[in-house]
Amino acid sequence: MGVNVRIPGPLRPVTGGESQVDVDAANVQESIDALEAKFSGIKERLCDEGGELRYFVNVYLNGEDVRFLQGLQTATKSGDELSIVPAVAGG
Repeated sequence: MGVNVRIPGPLRPVTGGESQVDVDAANVQESIDALEAKFSGIKERLCDEGGELRYFVNVYLNGEDVRFLQGLQTATKSGDELSIVPAVAGG
């Protein structure tokens, strides 16, 4: 059992419809890299050219926003849940 990554609807076309994917990773960055290895093109949707999370992408580790932890360097362990949540805006 690795880190369970929950994939939001807008990214499911990239993952072949998968809503959850298990990856082996020691931190959030490695989780994203593992997703990219399985699903080419997903990383560019999550990270900007500098490798940081795009401002409209939120990532939560066990319900905690990783931006308020150690960002992409936030440690993960087997059994953790990583949720990718696109920001919602409206008017």
